[in-house]
Amino acid sequence: MTAAAPAVQLTGNDLTFAQLYDVALHGAKVSLAPDSISRMKASRALVERVVSSGETAYGINTGFGKLASVRISAEQVRQLQVNLVRSHACGVGAPLSDAETRAMMLLRANALAKGLSGIRPETVEVLCAMLNAKVHPVIPSQGSVGASGDLAPLAHLAHVVIGEGYARVGTGEIITGADAMRQANIKPVALEAKEGLSLLNGTQGMLALLSLSLRDADIATDTADVAAALSLDALRGSPGAFDSRIMHARAYAGASMTARNLAHLNEGSQIRESHRDSNKDPRVQDAYSLRCTPQVHGAVRDSLAQAREMAAVELNSATDNPLVFARGGSAGTGDIISGGNFHGQPLAMAADQVAIAIATLGGISERRIEQMTNPLTSMLPAFLTPEPGLNSGFMIAQVTAAALTSENKALATPHSVDSISTSGNQEDYVSMGMSGARRLGRMLENLRHTVAIELLCAAQGIELLAPLQTGTLAKKAIAAVRAVSSKVVEDRPLAPDIVAVTEKIAEGTFSAILH
Repeated sequence: MTAAAPAVQLTGNDLTFAQLYDVALHGAKVSLAPDSISRMKASRALVERVVSSGETAYGINTGFGKLASVRISAEQVRQLQVNLVRSHACGVGAPLSDAETRAMMLLRANALAKGLSGIRPETVEVLCAMLNAKVHPVIPSQGSVGASGDLAPLAHLAHVVIGEGYARVGTGEIITGADAMRQANIKPVALEAKEGLSLLNGTQGMLALLSLSLRDADIATDTADVAAALSLDALRGSPGAFDSRIMHARAYAGASMTARNLAHLNEGSQIRESHRDSNKDPRVQDAYSLRCTPQVHGAVRDSLAQAREMAAVELNSATDNPLVFARGGSAGTGDIISGGNFHGQPLAMAADQVAIAIATLGGISERRIEQMTNPLTSMLPAFLTPEPGLNSGFMIAQVTAAALTSENKALATPHSVDSISTSGNQEDYVSMGMSGARRLGRMLENLRHTVAIELLCAAQGIELLAPLQTGTLAKKAIAAVRAVSSKVVEDRPLAPDIVAVTEKIAEGTFSAILH
């Protein structure tokens, strides 16, 4: 029986990716830390003083966006917040997955826990209770331009917080938000001044998708190292290009890691030993897709690390507007300041970087597949079948990899430079960060399929070199392939094999070989 993931206490300052994944993927319980409650109460006191005094403050007693100049009476501030949630809940498209929804809920709760949003602690505690009871709002994935934050997606989240909208409890059917909250015995929130805006105004939609994609991209990158090592042996390539001295001469961390992985995986290979004599194998250098694997995979690793650094800042950032800075001493004092922390440009650019990395990894994997299947570039039987001609072997598997790779190239087109004016030209430069992050899931699935095809080809190629044996760790990878896909002796549909290996990749079966 799997142990329960450790509980996560939100402070707004120290949430980690590991904790995010525990909550989003493994159902870890969530609560507010006592010090975050104190900070939230202090900022809330300032909001309440503004409401009672009649001072004008954006988002508290004014309209929103282009309507910021419209003054709202004290009697209408509660209705203003409810209207905001209802009017902004206009997303479309396929709903976010449970993991994406949970990540988004956690991230919004953590941002509010910083105590800079003027929201009551009990409102955020309802978000925590929803996570703990697995009340998952139905959040359409399209409708955000990434500034002012992910308004439409977060509005659908907030819609359930107030007992409206639609949700599912656990893996149940979609029901009304009111029924979901009733079933979970959670009392919906009656919004007070600024609370609707605090729930909506942030980058947590794009951050949730980006953060989960970074995890999957790490697994795919490790798996690609495993696949490349097998391909190198299948093609009788030389690991000499991975010498640590070469890596030290151009000291990128990612390249060094991939080079170590490749050397380790093929350690003890008889195939390598069989062609050390240049008289038997006249090739001096391998094709770039083999020889430059550390440089290409390494660039992917370094790009993902940079994107992760940007996302790590966002994990514990206050991203709504205005921000409420309570002053120590007497209650209800401080400053309410309008700014632009809701703008998703940092995450949009990080998502573009991840997309390019994913497309790059798939591109070089497809080239290695081509090297193995093409009789003009390989000493293996044509298309990796013992009887080419009668059998087509992996001919169309390579075509599938080519299709997936080209699709990812198109999907890697940058989103962060594609602004469009919204909200009466008040929001005249937006990030498109949500769409930039949303395409990453599709790209990762394409990548996993491509690397799965490479693993299938490489396992077949190595076995065609028998009785020569590959390295000890490489054998483990082949065994993992063979656990779900037998050697191709004569033609059969390979689609189920590709899917089965892809599932193993997603589970981390191959990446675990390196750790």
